[in-house]
Amino acid sequence: MQGAPQLLAALALAALLGGCASLEAERLYASGTQALDRHDPDRAVADLERAATLAPEVSAIQNHLGLAYQDAGRPADALHAFERAVELDCGNEAAVRNLRSMRARVSQ
Repeated sequence: MQGAPQLLAALALAALLGGCASLEAERLYASGTQALDRHDPDRAVADLERAATLAPEVSAIQNHLGLAYQDAGRPADALHAFERAVELDCGNEAAVRNLRSMRARVSQ
């Protein structure tokens, strides 16, 4: 999950928020993403929920929060997070794909 898109999202997050809150949200976003990479959904959910509280308007955080909820076996929460991510940025292609996939799973 780590890579150029996540780095760009983190930098965009810092630019959007500014100040100490942005630094903490960026740190939590990175930590939550790393937890996803390690297959540690409980840590990922905790960090990404806190990041989402600090930066509720950042689509990338909502998308990763959806992934964390999905890994934690919380499909309804994942669906809500993916919907929020797309609502915030309909150009977030990863969130759009994740939302479609989650809707298909939930409707089965």
